[in-house]
Amino acid sequence: MSRSPCSSDSPRTAAVVNKEIRELWQRSGGCLSPEDEEQYQRLLVEWAAATGGGRSAA
Repeated sequence: MSRSPCSSDSPRTAAVVNKEIRELWQRSGGCLSPEDEEQYQRLLVEWAAATGGGRSAA
């Protein structure tokens, strides 16, 4: 049962996304399946957006 970001317009905080990333790694025992890897990549993008890490330098 993978969780996915809410489809609402309000983004989740970096802390909430980080918690989900940590839970994913804990559940996987440190070895992500291909499905878990896809979820991890989505979470990283969401986390970067929440922290402002998605901005490019000018």
